[in-house]
Amino acid sequence: MSTILEERKDQIHLSGEGAIDMACNRESLAGAVSQRACVFCGSRVVLYPIADALHLVHGPIGCAVYTWDIRGALSSGPELHRLSFSTDLQETDVIFGGEKKLEAALDELIDRHSPKAAFVYSTCIVGIIGDDLEAVCRKMSEKKGIPVLPVQSEGFKGSKREGYLAACKAMFKLIGNGDVSDISPLSINIFGDFNLAGEIWIIREYFEKMGVQVVANVTGDGRVADIQRCHGAALNLVQCSGATLDLAKMMEEEFGIPYERVSYLGIEDMADSLYKVADFFKDKDPGILERTQKLVKEELQVLMPELARYRKDLEGKKVAMYVGGSFKAFSLVKAFRHLGMKVVLVGSQTGTREDYAELEQITDPGTVIIDDANPLELSHFIKEKDVDVFVGGVKERPIAFKLGVGFCDHNHERKEALEGFVGMLNFAREIHASAMSPVWQFVPRRAGRMTEEKKEAVNE
Repeated sequence: MSTILEERKDQIHLSGEGAIDMACNRESLAGAVSQRACVFCGSRVVLYPIADALHLVHGPIGCAVYTWDIRGALSSGPELHRLSFSTDLQETDVIFGGEKKLEAALDELIDRHSPKAAFVYSTCIVGIIGDDLEAVCRKMSEKKGIPVLPVQSEGFKGSKREGYLAACKAMFKLIGNGDVSDISPLSINIFGDFNLAGEIWIIREYFEKMGVQVVANVTGDGRVADIQRCHGAALNLVQCSGATLDLAKMMEEEFGIPYERVSYLGIEDMADSLYKVADFFKDKDPGILERTQKLVKEELQVLMPELARYRKDLEGKKVAMYVGGSFKAFSLVKAFRHLGMKVVLVGSQTGTREDYAELEQITDPGTVIIDDANPLELSHFIKEKDVDVFVGGVKERPIAFKLGVGFCDHNHERKEALEGFVGMLNFAREIHASAMSPVWQFVPRRAGRMTEEKKEAVNE
């Protein structure tokens, strides 16, 4: 594997070939062109879907542009989050400090937009010049009468994962200030779902049918007031564990609220998530198990016949996937089994040793497991494994198309709901459309394989 840098080899493993001991959760190798984002980006994508808050990037304009509207996070009400604000620091601000500029920006923006709270993001240059974000935010909070929260997300601190922690610390300052008197004993908070293409509305409907109240969405279609009172819920459900697990742990320590790790992607994990909630509340409401069983049964009766139609064409095709959080990878491996497809490459930006050990348990022997991959490595394995479909995000799409491989966007830019039982059907439909597109017969590498397949069919 001449394309794999020597220093990167301990972050790549083949399932079934010896004990897995991957180096991960460390800084990206200089010069390797990692697909990861920075600390600031990590915090921004977590907090951005809070729709009635002001989001101000204290730094050069490029930081705000890079993260502007990058999530397909929908709102059922206000859309202040769709606007990107920046202090646009220039050379003179770097020399003399940007605190006055930040104060003036907050003064104007809060008066103009009347947000319920304001998040102020620190960037690399702010960390270097030493602007006192906390002092400015504290002053403006007292002046304007709303929470103005500093997000200590200087990009050089580490990786995207540190940005998640910075976002959780900022949100935690909101919690505990709201009225909880009307919250049901059967109540939950949904953590780590960002309402891409309206997915959180699908999940909330499932829980409502079970008789469970959703107190706060953290953060998809999120509201400041809901987050302020989310300490009144009985249970936290954590989906994207990297993004919001730290917040769930803080709430467990401070308020005694337990949490469950869940996933709403794929059939097994969606059903399992609903049953976990039912099992948690069964002592308070014995009828919840029966309602949950009925819900799952009704959904599967509609879904399974439709999946069978797509499976006929997709059986045996090969899949590569590279995702941000490893929780997606677990669910996707199971989802592709329902479609008869074989996962030959799986990787993530922020996986842990435990995550990769679990991935090895559920993948076939010979599957490539990779941490913090770069474009050269992904291209190498896609060609080596002769992949039919690549699942990734905006940065992976060009790799797939250059190699003549079908692509499915499973990241935060997508416009199609892929969560829940209905999401599984949408996912199958999208994978089928991409893998079976006639355009691939015109791609030289793929065309050669199709010719061989036709010859084999004739000989049979």
